[in-house]
Amino acid sequence: MPRSRKLPTREQLTAWRAFLESTDALRGRLTSRLHADTGLSPGDYAVLLALSEATGHRMRSSDLAATIGWERSRLSHHLGRMERRGLLRREDCATDSRGAEAILEPAGADAFAAATVPHLTAIRELFVDALTPAQLTAAAEIAAALQTHLSRPPAG
Repeated sequence: MPRSRKLPTREQLTAWRAFLESTDALRGRLTSRLHADTGLSPGDYAVLLALSEATGHRMRSSDLAATIGWERSRLSHHLGRMERRGLLRREDCATDSRGAEAILEPAGADAFAAATVPHLTAIRELFVDALTPAQLTAAAEIAAALQTHLSRPPAG
């Protein structure tokens, strides 16, 4: 079945553009605050969060890439930079000689712990405080609908 050729209306495009521009601005402000407050990038924070929640504070690189939604090559380069900063270490996987595991180092755990309150404060100030309770509920519903839609295999 061919995809519909119907294009978005002017009102739909206005909503789309407002959504993109506001999420880009929010992401930029959160990135700036995270870096200024903690010295971490959003990528650093995502990796540290995933490792802090993982059993034994360690994850196979392929699982870590899937968890944070990155390509494995991008993650590999990023892990190398984090390893040089002493935030984590990498070891060969004990159960698969082809794989590697990323392991949270004490300095990484400390950096993540120090970043959590400032980052959550920025989220509250820049996102939560800008919306009413009803708008927060609507935002959660919109995000869930988009996640469900985007998790489906592409048509055709």
